[in-house]
Amino acid sequence: MSNVMALNPTDYVGVSFWVISAAMLAATYFFYVERDRAIGKWKTSLTVAAMVTGIAALHYFYMREVWVSTGESPTVFRYVDWLLTVPLQIIEFYLILAAITVVGASLFWRLLIASVAMLIAGYLGEVNASDSLILWGGFIVGTVAWLYIIYEIFLGEASKINASEGTVASRKAFNALRIIVTFGWSIYPLGYLWGYSVDGSPATLNLVYNLADFVNKIAFGVVIWSAATASSELPNESNAAG
Repeated sequence: MSNVMALNPTDYVGVSFWVISAAMLAATYFFYVERDRAIGKWKTSLTVAAMVTGIAALHYFYMREVWVSTGESPTVFRYVDWLLTVPLQIIEFYLILAAITVVGASLFWRLLIASVAMLIAGYLGEVNASDSLILWGGFIVGTVAWLYIIYEIFLGEASKINASEGTVASRKAFNALRIIVTFGWSIYPLGYLWGYSVDGSPATLNLVYNLADFVNKIAFGVVIWSAATASSELPNESNAAG
């Protein structure tokens, strides 16, 4: 008799895990192949985009099995995924700016530390969900770190560099990415709030998180791909990127 775990067609969360794992894998292949169309430092940005979706695909393979087999939230796998992919997404802002001008290392470290603090706070809150002080303390700290990232990319040094030094392609990518970080990433705290304060349902929590990953990781990469390929078609920007 087969040991393959059947997927219940009414298990919409389980279906979402399967759909997203396949989508992440397809996106990884696409971004990697499309590197040949990019030029200069944009190739590195597309490599990072492929790494983000590739790492996510690997973890979704494991997360979907945890959910389908047990019906429990794959919290550890999810946060290991985020601990790797979210800082990589933040690094993309630095790479976009570094592709057009010299950028101080302090900006990189500020963004990186803020993203890691956001994730650690969220993880501690979720794995200690029975303790309301830790649960909501982690939520508050994580939200503050996220708001700092938003400040940096809208009003801080990163935003100023983009405005003064950016090319057409880099500005388009930077502006699109900060919209994703602002509105796309807001889905995560909304899922946290809904999952722990409204219905307390692991199904709701994971469905919202899965939707957020699908939108943010793949859309994030598509923005990089669009800018990278557009830049390669503009002679003046091709020279700048090299």
